[in-house]
Amino acid sequence: MSEHHETSRASSQLLHLVFGGELEALDGTTFKDPSKLDIVGIFPNYASARAAWQAKAQATVDNASMRYFVVHLHRFMDPT
Repeated sequence: MSEHHETSRASSQLLHLVFGGELEALDGTTFKDPSKLDIVGIFPNYASARAAWQAKAQATVDNASMRYFVVHLHRFMDPT
């Protein structure tokens, strides 16, 4: 496979992680128990990650301390 094809393929795959858990405080991002984090999954693009995030957020709407996040994994990946 050519280097250009590999680079093109990698740039079109923008991985995103969706996870969440119960926060210690509503105005923070510190989890009560990190060992109980809900790892929803890794998604190939933002649209599918956002759909998964929205579904989890809506399913836990009755628990104000529960928060879900989308992490842009592709920003942390080093191609070297």
